[in-house]
Amino acid sequence: MIKKLMIATILLGSGFLAQAQEVGLQLYSLRNQFKMDVSNTLGLINEWGITKIEGGGTYDMSLEDFKALLSENDLDMVSVGAEFGDLENDVEKVIKNAKDFGAKYVMCAWVPHEGNTWELQETKHATEVFNKAGKILKKHGLVLAYHPHGYEFRPYKKGTLFDYMVRHATDFTFELDVFWAQHGGADPLELMKKYPKKFTLLHLKDMEKSIEGNNTGHEEDDTNVVLGTGQIDIAGVVAEAKKLGIEYMFIEDESSNVVTQVPKSLEYLKSLK
Repeated sequence: MIKKLMIATILLGSGFLAQAQEVGLQLYSLRNQFKMDVSNTLGLINEWGITKIEGGGTYDMSLEDFKALLSENDLDMVSVGAEFGDLENDVEKVIKNAKDFGAKYVMCAWVPHEGNTWELQETKHATEVFNKAGKILKKHGLVLAYHPHGYEFRPYKKGTLFDYMVRHATDFTFELDVFWAQHGGADPLELMKKYPKKFTLLHLKDMEKSIEGNNTGHEEDDTNVVLGTGQIDIAGVVAEAKKLGIEYMFIEDESSNVVTQVPKSLEYLKSLK
């Protein structure tokens, strides 16, 4: 069994003591395995030594039964997903789901839009919805983090539409998925340096070296490869995350090889200094 993986409290060169950080797993990685056996899939995560997870659903189980399995496997749901429509129209539903799991973070990974249409109008609307919902979530001790998916990195004035979102994000933060940022034309490490206080969560995901990327927010799942073997500077991202004190870094592997790739990704992360 792989040892419980904890990136412990880190003493930086300046003497500043950064916040303890952990590597977790986004449960979407195992969506196909959950369809076959929920209990054994959660057990697999436990065997990998992961204790922090991001998810939000119960895979057709009752909430009580699913939470019992989480407890049995020493899994803590620290972040839950939320649909954009619920954040816009039923934020109480979002709050209840987060509270049911005892989560601190609420993340939204996609804003519905027509085809490939994503311009300033859509960006403004999404930003307004996130600010309004985020303000309510704050009152309940929750942090809202939007997960850009690539289409936000389209050009706008001297920057991108994502830059617009960041400048106008008063009551929400961001979860940086390094795959989708780079796929959309951005440099994830440079984004972290440019906006050191805006990213509260990370998705660690590497991209096959042959992929050029685009800003549609779509790509084949099997372009996700073992961390450290693709084109993204995972080592640089992790080092910067430690420096910034980002609390959770979730591995997300959407490939069909997830069961064999995640242990290798964990070993790679353990090798980083």
